[in-house]
Formats: sequence, structure tokens, C-alpha cells
Amino acid sequence: MGVTRTWAVALSGLEGTLVEVEADLSNQMPDFHIIGLPDKALGEAVQRVRNASANSGLALPRRRLTVNLSPASLPKQGSGFDVAIAVAALATDGLMDPASIAATAHIGELGLDGRLRPVPGVLPAVRAARRAGIERVVVPWANRAEAELVDGVRVTGAITLTDVARLHGAEIADAPEVVPVRTVMDPAPEAPVPELADVIGQRDAVEALIVAASGGHHMLMTGPPGAGKTMLAQRLPGILPDLDDEAALVSASIRSLSGQPVVRLERTAPFEAPHHSASVAALVGGGSRTVRPGAIARASEGVLFLDEAGEHSSRTLDALRQPLETGSIVIHRAGFTASFPARFQLVMATNPCPCGNYGVRGAECICPPGAIRRYQSRLSGPLLDRIDIEVMMSRVLVAHHEGTSTAVTTAQARERVIAARERARHRLRDTPWTVNSAVSGTWLREGPLTPEPLVRRPLQAAMDRGSLTLRGYDRILRVAWSIADLAGRDRLGIDDIGRALFFKKGVRP
Repeated sequence: MGVTRTWAVALSGLEGTLVEVEADLSNQMPDFHIIGLPDKALGEAVQRVRNASANSGLALPRRRLTVNLSPASLPKQGSGFDVAIAVAALATDGLMDPASIAATAHIGELGLDGRLRPVPGVLPAVRAARRAGIERVVVPWANRAEAELVDGVRVTGAITLTDVARLHGAEIADAPEVVPVRTVMDPAPEAPVPELADVIGQRDAVEALIVAASGGHHMLMTGPPGAGKTMLAQRLPGILPDLDDEAALVSASIRSLSGQPVVRLERTAPFEAPHHSASVAALVGGGSRTVRPGAIARASEGVLFLDEAGEHSSRTLDALRQPLETGSIVIHRAGFTASFPARFQLVMATNPCPCGNYGVRGAECICPPGAIRRYQSRLSGPLLDRIDIEVMMSRVLVAHHEGTSTAVTTAQARERVIAARERARHRLRDTPWTVNSAVSGTWLREGPLTPEPLVRRPLQAAMDRGSLTLRGYDRILRVAWSIADLAGRDRLGIDDIGRALFFKKGVRP
């Protein structure tokens, strides 16, 4: 009956491209070929489709079958094309309605028994299909809840290849009930939001955390073990505003690509804390045939926390510089390029020296001066120049525990942050930015809300001394605007600049 066509989706990073799956039946020796730049896993689909079709009572035609994946120049990886290939191949014998399969995208892997197995990346694949105008998508039953998170698409969760054939008009006798293939991992339960009021003391550091949340600023905390650096970092997502629909979909899509089950849209900002022994590939993502997102991409729309930052390798820390500036991470491999979003808020925590006791009252540091210098130099100047807020913390003395609670709850801090972000959004309503950390330096220095010369005087003096770069100058202005937003002010004052300089220089005990 000529060439039959249906659709699949090829993923490159978070972006998906619609792939036309064409099947042609010719009067030659029986054979089955897949062309169109498939990888090894996709080339093995021939045997999976043969066995799945035979075990489902849907034998393939005994003639030469050629399946083309178009555009042929686009690399295609993985087993998620199995269902589309099987449907197109079976339709060449007139088993299914050609118009129905031509209006449907099929995503999923086939087991030899004909059941549809879940695959990673269903959510970004369905989003790509919707953007391309596809209105109906068939996915494995285990991925049904994930695919239904995308509005504007009719999702069919199929258990077997027989179910897919019936959907497209095939007349097949009823078969015994089949247990669907389930995901290997169970969805993670919703974790409770840590309470900010649990942090004892550290009032300046808590205030710095709220300023960082208000403007989306990157932050560095330096102090001895036990000062509460990790506790503070873990409480940052709880005081951030809820993710909007688009940000939540992006975050869920990245989790889907990572192989994690997705059944709902998480509104709390994601929190990633890779170990200091993590490699560059674990941080930025990678893979030889199929690229998986790393910690940087998984933290997009949320917080990337590097504990023991001084223990991370210099190569790992330097890998942060490009995504901090561009908001994306691009991974190059032979023949293809994968791009992931990297709009994260960086929080780093480090000790003052390898033993952690340098400059700590009542403690003895055993580190030689050279070791201290090497440890502190792990955080390079260009990386520190991209940090908006630097906080020096000390241990809270046991004798002073009583009465030193911050008295700031997560709910109170979150309310302040949301109000400050609304003020920033209103002020920036005629610009392409919504948060202070993203505002252009030129607009801050020369725009309609340029601070008066008297207000800028401390910044100019710091630049004249050489202790502040132009990038640092702009970052001080961004932090100052976040401080002003928290205070409800419409213009920058000299106190806002002074406080921002204090945070950049470091909160010292």
C-alpha cells in the first residue's frame, strides 16, 4: 500500500526534534533495514520489533521492509523509537489506519513479549511534539502520568503493542490481561521543607541568605565546621518563590532525562549538592552515546550547593564559570551537540583552611602557611568575581545559645522574599529582566534609576583603590537593589550600597 508514516521524537539535550518514521514494503527477499543515522541501540530495534510483533500476533510482512528516520542527517539515539518503527512497519500491510498513525507520535521501547517499556525523557519529548503541532501521543503505560503533565496533547498510555494497533483501527481478538511494565524507581515522596528558625545565631548570615533569595544572587559562606553553613544552604529553596508552570516543566523535564520517575510538577526549587569528589562530567553532564544532564542542569531553576568548595578540584570549579554567565551548559560530542539550561543559584561553603581552624577563636590551626594559601586559592579570582555575597561565619558559643535564635521562620522569610521580588518585577516591568541578579550592568549604571553621585561614591572609591572590578561594581549594585527591595525603597540609598559592600567583603564576627 505504499509508504506509511508516523512520528517519533529525537532528543538532543532538553530540545526535541520531530522525526518522521517512514516504512516501505517492496517485493524483494525478506529483510528489515533501518536507515537514517541510528545508533547501536536503535539499530537493534529490528530484532525487538520482530519478536514483539510475532509474540503479539502481529507478524510483519514477509517481504523487504525499509524504515527511514527523517531527517536522515540528525543523529538518533536510544530505544524510544521502537514503537514508532513497529507501527509504521505493521501499517504497510494495511493492518492500521494510515491517517490515524500519521497524526500520532509514538514514544517507547518494546519488550520481546510485546509490552511497552518506559524510557527516559518522555516529558521533554511530548513537549517537543506539542510544539511541532502533534495532538496525540502514545507512550508506555508507566510514563502516562508524566506525559499528561503537558497540556494540549491527548495522551494514550499503552500496555502492549496490541493496544497501540487497536487504537489505530486494527481488528484483533481480545487477549488475556497483561500486567504493564512499571518503572524501576518509585517516585520520591515530597520532602518536608527545612525550617529556617532551626538555625541558631548567625543573624547576619540569615539576613544575607534572604537578600540572596530576593535577588537570585550567588553566595559564598566561609567558616569553621559546625558554624551552620550547610544548614543555611539547605533552607534556601524553602524561602524561594514557587516555580511557575514553565520553570516547573523544565525542572521536571531534566529529572525525566536523568531517568527519574516524574508523576507531578514540583513547585519547590530543586536543590543539588554534588560531593566534592564529583568529576567534571558529573557536574556538567556527559555520556558517549546518550548525554545525560549533570548536577548543573539538574539544579536549573533552583540551587546548586557546593559544600567543602575548597576540596573541589580547580577544573570542576572553573567549569562553573561559563554556565554562571550564560545560563546554559553545552556538551559537544562527535556528531552532535546537547544543550541544557543552567539557570541556577550557586551557593558555596568552605572552611578557612584544610583543618578548618584558621582564625577560629580558641582553636589551634595545624596547617602550614603554604597549605592555607593553596587551599584558599582553589577558589579562583574569576570565580569569586561572579559571587555576589560573601559571608564569614563563626561557631555559635554554647554559653550564648539562649536568646540567640534568629526568630525568623521560613514562612516569614519567604513572605519577605516574595514581596521583594514583586517590587523588583514592577520596577523592571519595561525591561527583559525579572530579578536583580540578571539586570544588565549598563542599565544599572546608566539607566533611568542610576544612583546619584553621592550614593555611588563608596563604589567609585573601591574601584579607584583597585579592590573592585567593573563586574564587581555591577554586582554590588544588584545586591544593593535587593536590599532596597526588602526594605520597600524605590531608590538606592548610600546605606544600601554600604550594606552590599559589607556582604561582598564578608560578614565577620
